[in-house]
Amino acid sequence: MKVMVVDDEGIVIASCRKVLESEGFDVAFAGSADEALLAIDKERPGLLLIDLKMPVHDGVYLMRELKNRHIDTPAIVMSGYSTGETMREADAMGARFLPKPFTPDELVETVHQALKGEHP
Repeated sequence: MKVMVVDDEGIVIASCRKVLESEGFDVAFAGSADEALLAIDKERPGLLLIDLKMPVHDGVYLMRELKNRHIDTPAIVMSGYSTGETMREADAMGARFLPKPFTPDELVETVHQALKGEHP
């Protein structure tokens, strides 16, 4: 299965890629919401891992655009700004929330829960 990581920080993309590939996932990446929107049709990911805070367009923008385009790919929203508001925002968009920084085990567990459709 393909997982697309959308984050403006290269270190996050590289870390997620290393962990997810070791778990057998095919990993695509995008450095911005706009780049992700262009790549999603081509890449056809089965899961999106989206940073909430990015320059220009944030993760909320990306989730809204996906909904407007009727793209119903499961998503995990990541953020280093884990407040009750950001967690509610992720939940309202139908996404799981993964606070940064996270361990490889937390990433893998959250990905598997999202793919099973489990919601906290």
